[in-house]
Amino acid sequence: MKTIIRNAHVVNEGKIILSDVLIHGERIEKIAPSIQLNNLEKYIEIDAEGLYLMPGMIDDQVHFRDPGLTHKATIASESRAAVAGGITSFMDMPNTIPNVLTQELLEEKYQIAAKNSIANYSFFMGINQDNLEEALKTDNEKVCGITDDGLYFNNEHGILANFPDYLDTLFSRTNTLVALHSEDDQIIHQNTLHYKGIYGDSIPFQAHPEIRSAEACVKATKRVIEIAKKHKNRLHFFHISTAEEANLFDNTIPLSQKRITAEACVHHLWFTDKDYTQLGAKIKWNPAIKSEKDKKGLIDALNTNKLDIIATDHAPHTMEEKNGNYFKAMSGGPLVQHALVALIELYHQQKISLEKIVEKTSHHVAEIYRLKERGYIREGYYADLVLIDIHRPWTVTKNNIAYKCEWSPFENQSFSSQIQKTFVNGQLVYDPSKQNQNAWNDNITGKRLLFEKDR
Repeated sequence: MKTIIRNAHVVNEGKIILSDVLIHGERIEKIAPSIQLNNLEKYIEIDAEGLYLMPGMIDDQVHFRDPGLTHKATIASESRAAVAGGITSFMDMPNTIPNVLTQELLEEKYQIAAKNSIANYSFFMGINQDNLEEALKTDNEKVCGITDDGLYFNNEHGILANFPDYLDTLFSRTNTLVALHSEDDQIIHQNTLHYKGIYGDSIPFQAHPEIRSAEACVKATKRVIEIAKKHKNRLHFFHISTAEEANLFDNTIPLSQKRITAEACVHHLWFTDKDYTQLGAKIKWNPAIKSEKDKKGLIDALNTNKLDIIATDHAPHTMEEKNGNYFKAMSGGPLVQHALVALIELYHQQKISLEKIVEKTSHHVAEIYRLKERGYIREGYYADLVLIDIHRPWTVTKNNIAYKCEWSPFENQSFSSQIQKTFVNGQLVYDPSKQNQNAWNDNITGKRLLFEKDR
């Protein structure tokens, strides 16, 4: 069965054109101003007049909590939330239980997703102080990369960015993309002691960006860049949160030639430190949401290509886990369902173009990870598509939140745009217009993402 989407504003490769798009099976068969089909053929026709068709967002940083933390979220629940938000592919972090530190545990996550994910999927191999040789076995063509995100490197200090000697060894030996969280733990520890001396355990959440400070981010990021440049390794920085860090990255060479790339996350582009007063722990992320100046600097860095992509760092916790004092409230929050509409809201605010949003959420993610036949609306590519009404206001409420944790930092936020349909591998997986029916097609499962061997 074929599907033809007619009269869509197709946002793709730096242009917006009025076009028809024909889907045959899993792939895009034809893109043209007017596509004529044989009347004897069976096909589904979708009138997209006034709507915008984009390649589905590819989110390279999520924590879907499966296995071991499924009281917060599952691959099934969060992939449904993702497609409701126009995300058609995701890459998941290794800090599940047990941590993904062996190739066997890595493949177990792929098996869960093969049965339960409505979106396409990949999973990062985790790395810590004990599993270097195991991590080096990672298959470049079947796995998105290696990361320490969410893993503790030892009991005293958290992440790989604080261990330059180990990084030096890793970069000298691997040809796999390495993706890192970059903050200086010593600075964070000193800042924590300072604020604890003032407030005890009752540190206000407004102090979070002072504890996990811009200085901590910049110092660690500079250190890691210096080591990576020595080895010309393929390095990607997750969730850059400061304007000063963003200015460390090169925008003078094409993305295909970059050995060091970096991303911003939606919450750092939307919220600022002023929002802690109202939202408190709900916007407690690591690295912290910082100043208005940093927020503006990140958006500027995306527009000028110093930062290469946009992700979510979707990291759901139950509300019980977000309650309590500064030390008890866990860091992270759910984002995949509302990320793309939040970015389009920034378009309405004239801060970023639709073409740039597509570039940063789809095209460039595919380029950075060397994804095969995804990330663009091209003939022959997989039909991972999202149809959006950019002039259809709605409000986030508890009743329309799809996350298993049942809350969102965007609750009561009104958006100007709404996801109308999401296709994964040519299959319509999400359609909220269905009356008295499930908006999701749960009979569909996504595919394992595949990559070029040479990164």
